[in-house]
Amino acid sequence: MGGLVNYVIRRLLFAIPVFLAVSVITYLITNAAGDPVQIVKFGIRNISPAQLEYLRLYFHEDLPVYIRYFYWLNDFLHGNLGQSLYTGSVVALIVPWIGTTLELQIPALALALAIGVPVGIYSAKHQYTKGDYAITTTAIFGISMPTFWIGIMGIIVFSYYLHWLPAFGAYSSYPPYWWGSPFMDALAHIILPLAVLTLVSIATITRLVRANMLEVLRQDYVLAARASGVSEFKVTFKHALKNAITPVVTIVGLSFGVLLGGAPALETTFSWPGLGKAFVFAATRLDLPTVLGITMIITIMVLIANIVTDLAYAVLDPRVRIT
Repeated sequence: MGGLVNYVIRRLLFAIPVFLAVSVITYLITNAAGDPVQIVKFGIRNISPAQLEYLRLYFHEDLPVYIRYFYWLNDFLHGNLGQSLYTGSVVALIVPWIGTTLELQIPALALALAIGVPVGIYSAKHQYTKGDYAITTTAIFGISMPTFWIGIMGIIVFSYYLHWLPAFGAYSSYPPYWWGSPFMDALAHIILPLAVLTLVSIATITRLVRANMLEVLRQDYVLAARASGVSEFKVTFKHALKNAITPVVTIVGLSFGVLLGGAPALETTFSWPGLGKAFVFAATRLDLPTVLGITMIITIMVLIANIVTDLAYAVLDPRVRIT
């Protein structure tokens, strides 16, 4: 237990410099285009002298950029993400967006694991068969195609031609509802974006499980188990999968970060009211406080996912605790 606690503490401490590094890079990139007050002035156009003076005070225009960063970091660490230039407190805006984004991301990863692991096992157990070729080809397609392109194709087929599913949004603003009720309406809206995210995640997980299972199934202890008369089911799921699944835990954490990184494109494609769509909207309006706030919230979410992944990995494989 002591080794596990030390391992968790080390991972938590490691997350601190990562967070600070991302915050510095994000803040500098946001300010690299020039004076933030002038950028906002260019975007808003008819800005009043009082608003301009407020912006100068808000962005600490008279101070060097590194001093302004520490002002911003101090506010962030106290839970103040600043004020949107258009719609008020950034925190009040981001909180509902987080829930809506996770409403897609977490089910997509859960479905990808539930489908990708058994499909990867089947592919490894039936190597070089037609089924294996079909699975690997589909997985390569899922990895290669951009999520927004798959989303557009889904909208064209299932919304435009077949009229089975809605093309955008998380719910209908007013009746008639899809499939007759508000709950079924929300379900109908989530199917397409969820299917796209799941397909992309399944592709990665399937290929990894297949590769690991192929390696493990050739190990001496697996061959010995088969020679001892152990059933094929136990050989596969009790002996082989137990050792092949641990790298998948790592890829799940990485996949969560990849999905969040692709959220702006996917959520904009489906007009899904989450962090990604809000980020694109804020960026096009030069709403710098909102852009910074969303970027750092996504960073924290990815760091938390990686810590949870490291913890799960340490529980499954005690050898990593000493690294």
